Amino acid sequence: MVTAANPLAPLAGRTALVTGSGRNIGRAIALSLAAQGAQVVVNGHSDRAAVDGVVDEIRAQGGKALGVMADVSVDAEVARLVHTGAEHFGSMDIVVSNVGIRRKQPYLEITPEQWDEVMRTNLSAAFYLTRHAIPLMQPRRWGRIVLISGFDGFWGQVTHRAHNITAKAGLHGLSMALAREFGVDGITANTVAPGAIDTVRDWSQYTHQQREQLEKEIPLGRYGTTDELAAACDLLCGDRGGFISGQVIHVNGGHYMY
Repeated sequence: MVTAANPLAPLAGRTALVTGSGRNIGRAIALSLAAQGAQVVVNGHSDRAAVDGVVDEIRAQGGKALGVMADVSVDAEVARLVHTGAEHFGSMDIVVSNVGIRRKQPYLEITPEQWDEVMRTNLSAAFYLTRHAIPLMQPRRWGRIVLISGFDGFWGQVTHRAHNITAKAGLHGLSMALAREFGVDGITANTVAPGAIDTVRDWSQYTHQQREQLEKEIPLGRYGTTDELAAACDLLCGDRGGFISGQVIHVNGGHYMY
């Protein structure tokens, strides 16, 4: 029988929920946590086939996974997502808030509706997720919260992204607040800030970045991989990362150093 003490499956017996895990960074995190023995709730909003594909990958490797479609910018949807996963697997121990949208808009052209959309998706979604998950973690005296931010929330990075920069900075503020308040319950909360990670994306929102030039600016001379980003989450989600809380891990190849 596999137990949490098994070094080959350190997360056995734990349930992990990763939002936006049908592709890219979220997918890599879900697969990596499953490889460590966690039973994983895979989430997406619009692409059911992508979510089912990740579930199938996990199950094909002998893991346990459940796909749940939900719009994480809506509190009621997040409540359903969290409790569906907890009821199916019997617990909710690890949550990774990964969903985000990035709009490239001059500040004075951002409408209140567009500002609110980015805030709900990039920042409020993490609030919804954690407020529903934490009460399920407290009785077990163990929990892991990871919020995926971005280096633009620390450096500013570019113009024309005020709503995204604000939300990404707010994510780390939220993780620090959670770490302070819920450490007494054995719950840690941290931020992972990706730099230039090689993902499938809408390049129309990245016209300011030339890949070749960006690679020259990174000391390691390349984009990072989604697996390298997932490795940071692995540390924070396991027992070996149990004394890390309220911190941010920058995964950027040395591009920016804080």
